[in-house]
Amino acid sequence: MAPTKRVMFAGVGGQGILLASRVLAEGLIRAGVDVKSTEVHGMAQRGGSVVTQVCFGERVYSPLVGPGAIDILVSLEKLEALRYVHFLKRNGTLLVNRREIPSLPVLTGAVTYPRDIEERLASFPVSLCVIDADREAERLGNPRVMNVVLLGALVRLAGLAGLVDWKEVVAEAVRPQYREVNLRALDAGMHLV
Repeated sequence: MAPTKRVMFAGVGGQGILLASRVLAEGLIRAGVDVKSTEVHGMAQRGGSVVTQVCFGERVYSPLVGPGAIDILVSLEKLEALRYVHFLKRNGTLLVNRREIPSLPVLTGAVTYPRDIEERLASFPVSLCVIDADREAERLGNPRVMNVVLLGALVRLAGLAGLVDWKEVVAEAVRPQYREVNLRALDAGMHLV
C-alpha cells in the first residue's frame, strides 16, 4: 500500500455522506488496509453541513486532518466544495457533484447563492472533476443513490477499483430492496470519470 491517503466527504444533511464514507472505510478494511474515519454532523438534520474524513494506508494514526492535507475531496453539493476546498493538498483531487442546495440564509433572502462556484473552484491548484451525479441517479430511477454514484467515481479516481469487490461491500451496506439500484449507481459512477 502506498503512503497514507486522506479523503474528505462534504455535503448537506440527508445526502448520504455517512453511507458513502462508511462503505469506503469498510471496503478498505476488507482489503487489509489500516483505516481511521471521523464524522462531523453539525446541523445535519436541518440541512446543515456534514463532513467525514477517511484516512487509509499502511499505518494511520489519526482520522483528523487539517487544511492543506486532504488528497481527495468529494463534495455532494457545490457550495460545500467551495467551503472545504482549502482542506485539499496542492494538486489534490476535487470531485464535485453539480447539485445546488440553497441554505437557510439563501432561502430567507439574507444572501444569494454564488453563481460562479465552478469558476472559483477551477482557480485552485487542484485537479477538478465536476459530474452531475444527481442526473445520473435520476436516470437510474432513484435520486437518493447520488451518493453511491459519487462513491463509484471516487473509487475509480483514487485507483481503488481492483482493491476489493466494491459491489459486495455496497450490497451489504444497503437494504435488500435498494441493492440493485445502488449497484447500478456504483457502476455508473465508475464510468463517469
